[in-house]
Amino acid sequence: MNDTSDQNIPRLGLRPAEAARALGISPRKLWAITADQTSDIPHVRIGKAIIYPAHQLQVWLESQAAKGVRNADD
Repeated sequence: MNDTSDQNIPRLGLRPAEAARALGISPRKLWAITADQTSDIPHVRIGKAIIYPAHQLQVWLESQAAKGVRNADD
């Protein structure tokens, strides 16, 4: 029996590769931003997994754009 109810569950969090794709950057760049202690990119560590809250990630990106933030190594 195939349960299709999972299709109706909203995606609250993105895995790193998904978040990187959503932001239009490489997973390596996302990891560098996440690992930077001065970065405020929203993420949650659950055990060894890192999850990026979808809505908070969008808000973060919009705030970065509003501030005109640009990474020094771009």
